[in-house]
Amino acid sequence: MLKATGAGGPVWALGAMSGTSLDGVDAAMVLTDGEVILDFGETGYRRYSSGEEAVLRAALGKWPGANDLGAAQDLVEAAHIEVLSRFSGAEIVGFHGQTLAHEPRGRGTHQLGDGSALAQALGLPVVWDFRSADIRFGGEGAPLAPFFHFALAKRMGAERPIAFLNLGGVGNLTWVDPAKAKPDESGALLAFDTGPANAPINDLMTARRGLPFDEDGRLALQGEVAQGALELFLDEPYFRKMPPKSLDRDEFADLLGLVAELGDADAVATLTGMGAAAVLQAMEHCPQPPERLLVCGGGRKNPVMMAMLRAALDCVVDPVEAVGLDGDMLEAQAFAHLAVRVARGLPTSCPGTTGVAAAVSGGTISRPRA
Repeated sequence: MLKATGAGGPVWALGAMSGTSLDGVDAAMVLTDGEVILDFGETGYRRYSSGEEAVLRAALGKWPGANDLGAAQDLVEAAHIEVLSRFSGAEIVGFHGQTLAHEPRGRGTHQLGDGSALAQALGLPVVWDFRSADIRFGGEGAPLAPFFHFALAKRMGAERPIAFLNLGGVGNLTWVDPAKAKPDESGALLAFDTGPANAPINDLMTARRGLPFDEDGRLALQGEVAQGALELFLDEPYFRKMPPKSLDRDEFADLLGLVAELGDADAVATLTGMGAAAVLQAMEHCPQPPERLLVCGGGRKNPVMMAMLRAALDCVVDPVEAVGLDGDMLEAQAFAHLAVRVARGLPTSCPGTTGVAAAVSGGTISRPRA
C-alpha cells in the first residue's frame, strides 16, 4: 500500500488529463517516488466524439451547482473510467478532471468530475481537485505541471536553465533552474500561462470549416498574419501583468472578433501568430534566457507555429521528443507524479509557479469503499 505521507519508495502511478482543447482523455503511467522520475510506462488515449465534444463545449464557463451539468459530468467520468480501466499495475491515480471555469481572483476554479466515483470504479485511491487548495492560499491554481518539469530536467541531466512550453488550448511556460535541489526552492521555477494557443484556432476551424483543428498548419501556411489584429491582441492588459499569472480558456473571448473580417487562411495564420507572439512576450520574464525551449502539447505538431517560434527566439526550440519524451502525454504524466506527491505530503505548487503565499500540497484523496 502506498505510504500516505513522508518518504517512500517508487510506485507506479497512473495520471489522466482532459484539456481545454476538448479532444479527449490522455492517460499515462509513471514510476516515481514523488521526487524522482524513474521510468515511463504504458500510455492510452480516449478521443471525444464530435457529439461528446459538443456536450463539453456547452458546459464551458459553468460553475458547481449549475443545474445542467449532469450529462457533462457523466461523460467526463465515464470516459476517464473507460481509458483508465485499460491499465494494470497502478497503485494510485491522478485525476485532473475537465476544467470548465477558472477565475482565481473571483469564484475560484472548476474541474468537472468526482474523484470518489473513479476510486470506486477503479478500486484504487484517486487524487483529484488539485487546484483548489492553491487558490485558497492566494495562488492562481495554475499551472501545475512545473514540479513535474523540474523532475524531468533533473532526469535529463540538464545543467543550465531550460524551459518547457505546453501549447494546448492555452499556452503555459515553465522556466527551470536544474542547479536547485528542490522545485519549491527559491529561484528553482518560474511558471505562468503565456496566453491563448490552440483554443482560438480550434474554435475558428470548427466554426468556419467544421474541422477540429488546423492539421499540420496547412491553412495557416496559406495565409498571412494581419499585423493590425496582432497589435491589438498584444495590447491586452494580460501581457503587462507580471507572473505568476493564469488564464481561463475563454479569457480572450473577443479574439475571433479580431479576425472576423479576414478570410479563413489569413484568420488562422493570424491566430497562430498571436499564439507565438504571446510566447515571445512570456520569454521576456525568464530570470535568464533558457538554453533550450522544449515544446509539448498539440501546438508542437503545427509547423507554422514552431517556425514562428524558432524565427523569434534566440534559444533552441525543439519538440520534447528531441529529448525522448512524449509530448502528447506530458500533462497526464504530470498528474501521475503529482498524485504521489500529494499522497506523501509533498508540495505541488509554490510562489514561483502559481504565486501562492507558500509551498502547498493540493489535492483530495478518495479511496474505494470496502
